[in-house]
Amino acid sequence: MKRIIAHLDMDAFFASLEEVATPSFKGKPIAVGADPDEGRGRGVVSTANYLAREYGIHSALPISTAWRLSQEAKKQGKPEVVFLTPNFEMYERVSQNVFEIIKKYSTSVEQASIDEFYFDLSSAKTFKKAEDICKKIKEEILKKEKVTCSIGIGENKLISKIAAGFKKPNGLFVVEPKDSEKFLESLPIRKIPGIGPKTAEIFYGRKVEVINDLKKFSRDELIEMLGKYGGEIYHRARGIDEEPIVENREVKSIGEQVTFNENSSNLLYITEEFEKILVDVFKRFKDSGFNKFKTITIVVRFSNFETKTSSKSFKEGIGLNAEKRLKLEGLKLLLPFLDKRNNPRGQLIRLIGARVERFV
Repeated sequence: MKRIIAHLDMDAFFASLEEVATPSFKGKPIAVGADPDEGRGRGVVSTANYLAREYGIHSALPISTAWRLSQEAKKQGKPEVVFLTPNFEMYERVSQNVFEIIKKYSTSVEQASIDEFYFDLSSAKTFKKAEDICKKIKEEILKKEKVTCSIGIGENKLISKIAAGFKKPNGLFVVEPKDSEKFLESLPIRKIPGIGPKTAEIFYGRKVEVINDLKKFSRDELIEMLGKYGGEIYHRARGIDEEPIVENREVKSIGEQVTFNENSSNLLYITEEFEKILVDVFKRFKDSGFNKFKTITIVVRFSNFETKTSSKSFKEGIGLNAEKRLKLEGLKLLLPFLDKRNNPRGQLIRLIGARVERFV
């Protein structure tokens, strides 16, 4: 029996939840991310609602650029963007609620990210019945959480993910198996997961712009061009994807990082900010369901964007009651970057971060 796989993608998730939490934001462009600091901010946009996207603001855009675009819109008489820092506690709570709603209708659900889910509806047996189930899921999410989502339905994860973005926001798009290959043919090659900017440039240089253009290459030619990943591109261009639903995706690490408003060498300021990161990481570790972690890794990015990491592992691991030890071991790793041991030229620091991994 052919699989029936759905992909659910929440619409502008963070920004939509902020509108629900603060009704006065309704109808205003919203960008969630780093503090713009009147154009001097140094982080990026996490997400933007659809009104902000009309200004050219999108995920991963430097927050300073987002601020500039907002000011340009303001000069044209348009509403100024509302900039908000993320409320991850709220986002994670609603994400879990969405997961529980989906679980009512499917016994096999994979949470791909905080706002994306794959789920198997093969038991519905027909795509029409699967579509009816997805309508119920959309209605229940809207009723309970007051936000919308878009769902794509296809014979595999590849098709369903692309279909989910086809009629955003608040869309529902079905691609039956007989239509899968034709559905892909006219789409840009960047729609295929795994074809990033660098790989796309290789293809653009060969006059390959849409997915149908990829099909002029044999599997061997693509492998010669891209290595073993070329074989996957060959199959994906034809809508072939056998990747299973992974119900319990293993957490590999828990980490946080912060970009300073100004590059700094101030020992007190850097260590205070670092301790805040460690407190947050430890809290998330305690909530993760694991009992111990065996490795700490810190990240330091200098003003010239050179990035260094340093790690320490523990044979017995660090447990749920050892927050002080995490702080101590983390600071031991950080301090050499604040003096001549790991920073001989005395460079200012732009970003610091920490993560814990190798869970028990």
